[in-house]
This record gives sequence, structure tokens and C-alpha cells, in this order.
Amino acid sequence: MAKIEFSQGITEETVPDIKLTRARDGSSGTATFYFDSPRILDTDRNEEITGMYLIDDEGEIVTKEVKGKFVNGRAKAIEALLIMRSAEEWERFMRFMERYAEDNGLGFTKAK
Repeated sequence: MAKIEFSQGITEETVPDIKLTRARDGSSGTATFYFDSPRILDTDRNEEITGMYLIDDEGEIVTKEVKGKFVNGRAKAIEALLIMRSAEEWERFMRFMERYAEDNGLGFTKAK
């Protein structure tokens, strides 16, 4: 089971748009997650966003690069950036994404 959390122990149910970039030599990469109207921002919730936690059977990948997007003064979306600084970190992230995609019915579209 692969899941994403913004506050530890509370699974985010909104499935994000994810954009990937990778250096040609495979030495580094980034993943930009965009959550439109995530559950963590619901007005009836009181949890603090402490980061983005990607959790699966292998463990946890953490980023603190999390920003809120506001429309008319209300929190509307969350954008999170995960930076991978090695081929090993990239491969670990891709294993997580394979599990997360399978659990949430996602597909992959390669850029042209």
C-alpha cells in the first residue's frame, strides 16, 4: 500500500497531478506534485501540514518543500517539490510511484 500524507497519520485522499524531470545523465531529478482541493485543506479539518510524506512498504520519502495556493484568500491547492539528488533516490521514488499508481489507477505519459 502506497500513500501520501501532509500530516503524519492522515492519508491524503486527493490524487495529485505529478510532473517529473530528470537530468540526461540520470544523476538527479525532480517531482512536482499538484493537489487541487486536497482533503487536508477542508474547512472541517484542523491538522497542521508538516511536509509531504510518501509512504510505502519500503519506508518513507519526505519533503518539506510544500506550498499552499490561495484563491480569493482561501486555500485551494497544494504544490510540493521533491528533489532527488542521485540515481538511487530516483529509483526509490519510481518504485514508490509504481505502487501509488497501481493503488490509485494512475497512468504515465512521457513528454514528446
